[in-house]
Amino acid sequence: MTSKTEAATAPPTGGMPVINTVTPDDIREALKAGFADFLARPVMSGFFGLFYALFGIGFVWCLVWLGQIWMIIPAVVGFPLVAPFAAAGLYEMSRRMQRGEDFGWSDILGVMAAQRKREMGWMAFVTLFIFWVWMYQIRLWLAIILQNASFSNFDGFLYTVFFTPAGWTFLAVGSVAGAILSAALFAVTVVAMPLLLDRETNFVTAMLTSIGVVQKNPVVMLTWAAIITATIMLSLVPAFLGLIFTLPILGHTTWHLYQKAVAPEGG
Repeated sequence: MTSKTEAATAPPTGGMPVINTVTPDDIREALKAGFADFLARPVMSGFFGLFYALFGIGFVWCLVWLGQIWMIIPAVVGFPLVAPFAAAGLYEMSRRMQRGEDFGWSDILGVMAAQRKREMGWMAFVTLFIFWVWMYQIRLWLAIILQNASFSNFDGFLYTVFFTPAGWTFLAVGSVAGAILSAALFAVTVVAMPLLLDRETNFVTAMLTSIGVVQKNPVVMLTWAAIITATIMLSLVPAFLGLIFTLPILGHTTWHLYQKAVAPEGG
């Protein structure tokens, strides 16, 4: 009998998955199921949220230590872009709970480690590449729009951005560019990560399936994107610590929404 970890390293197979129509009720049901998964295993779920929060705190601290004050706001705003990849362990937990399987730390972490030999690594590359593009384009707009501004501390940067005409232009242009990048990443990852964890397929198929889900259900998926964005941004306010609770719930919910958006294999 093939073990779960061994199966996770098998070569990709299969064709395009069948995409379902998703309704607002599906989002509500997925949220309810995601919250139930969190309550069923709060310590393990919270671990992934804590890891993500600590990574964010460490990232901001490094920027301060390096004197890259201007990067703090774009880093915090762009930080949620990598959330789908960070939630991989939560998808696996929800899958096992849905099947009624027992599992421990080694089971979840083992499956996550095995993803480096599968297509998940390519999806991680896509995610991090878009995050890098986000950070680079912010630096570009800073150089073009705020070229004559000087800020040696965070307060000075905030004043320049929020209380000067050049800062308002920077915010407007940066927001538009960020919205485009965020929409693109959401479209290619909204169900791609759970799909790659669930089936033996390639990352191109996973991205095309994810785009297809958004195209077939634009209003519902836009609503889901808004829920994710608002929840994570609010979670960042208390020094990233809100993510300990919200990231796991959103991760578990994403798994259940994926189940509703993509028909079962052979179904």
